[in-house]
Formats: sequence, structure tokens, C-alpha cells
Amino acid sequence: MKLTLRVWRQKNADATGAMSTYEVDGISRDMSFLEMLDTLNEQLILAGDDPVAFDHDCREGICGACSLVIDGDAHGPERTTTCQLHMRSFEDGDTIDVEPWRASAFPVVKDLVVDRSAFDRIIQAGGYISAPTGTAPEAHATPVPKPDADFAFEHAECIGCGACVAACPNGSAMLFTSAKINHLNVLPQGAPERETRVLDMVAQMDDEGFGGCTLTGECATACPKGIPLPSIAAMNKEWLRATRKARR
Repeated sequence: MKLTLRVWRQKNADATGAMSTYEVDGISRDMSFLEMLDTLNEQLILAGDDPVAFDHDCREGICGACSLVIDGDAHGPERTTTCQLHMRSFEDGDTIDVEPWRASAFPVVKDLVVDRSAFDRIIQAGGYISAPTGTAPEAHATPVPKPDADFAFEHAECIGCGACVAACPNGSAMLFTSAKINHLNVLPQGAPERETRVLDMVAQMDDEGFGGCTLTGECATACPKGIPLPSIAAMNKEWLRATRKARR
């Protein structure tokens, strides 16, 4: 396939960015989107130009590093990560816009790379447990009801890619934060920090400058791991419970 790419180029965080247009040819439909960008970068390097900077790591849909807005959609037209998006989702001759996440809490570092350390600080505020679990057999010695285990596993699938923030018109991180809180709060091992976890992580989320949630649902629609929208309601319930307990 032959494609026209309109890519956001920005030299550094302080520079003014703009869309640049490139033509790429010989793109296989079996390539991933990142492999297509690799092809573009090879072309730019051979021409003596600066390659496009973009985040990537495992390229297996697990790490969440491949954060791109493609034609206005977080991770592109399919509900998957960018590294698992294949060029068969596009047609020969298409013009494709490629941009970084757009959120004030995710400042652009260079080109398509953004600083998502705000997520790290939210997790540092309470996304951990203090209960010693010992070895794997000892950890399994604590009975967990299957509905609770299923709920925890569903939320543990969050890979922290930030698609929820990029898709939200308010730039909210509620779906990410709720996934991290609900994953631990429903398990007995997470009980000691149940109240402080939700209070501290929500407070840190607000301090990072993420927008407020108005339940538009775009976050859950864009999430490549299918974190459900009711996760936010479950977190709000936990927050109200912890707030009332703290006031006693």
C-alpha cells in the first residue's frame, strides 16, 4: 500500500509543534502500525532527516507504551493497542493523521512521545498492599470469593496506556484510577489500606491536573482492555465510604 501520513512533529516540550506530511510506499497489510512507522523512520534516516519519536516497548499489547491518536481515535479504529493494530485496517491511498495523547497532564516530550509519569505518581500514592503474602502457595491460602476474584482480575487488566484520558473530552483519569483502586480494594490483601488508598489516589489524580469525569463513556469505549464504565461508580462508592469513615 501507498499511504500519506500527517504526523505531529514537535522538537521538545517547549517548541511549537505542527503536522508534517510524509508519503510511504510498499506497506504490507500484515504490518503492525508501529512497523509502518519503523518503515517511515528508515526512510527519514536515509534521507538525513530526524526520525519520528514514538513510545513502544513489548509490542505485544501488554505494556501500554504505544500511545498514539490515529485519525482522532485513541489507538486507532480498532479496539486494541497501537502495536496490535495492523495495516489491514486501512486502505491503499489513505491519509492517516498520527498525533500524541492530548491532555494537560500528559505534556509532549517530543513528537508523539508524552510524559505519563502522572500515572506513576497516582499508583505511588496508594496502588500497593502492605500485607505480606509470602510465596505463591501461601498467597493462595487466603480464600477469595469467585465474584470478587473475577472483579479484581477484570480491573487488573488495565495496562496504564492512557487511552481513557486521551479519549475523554475532559482529559479525566477516572477509569485508570478506578481500575487500580478496585483491583486491590475488593481483595482481602488490600483491606488494610482500603480507605487511605482511595482517598490518597483520588487526591493525587486531582493534583496532577486531570479533568473531571462527566460519565460520557468515551474512556470505556477506547480502553483496549475493556475496563468497564461501572468501575468509576464502584470507585466513587469506595471514596464516599472512606470519606464518611474519616469524618467519624
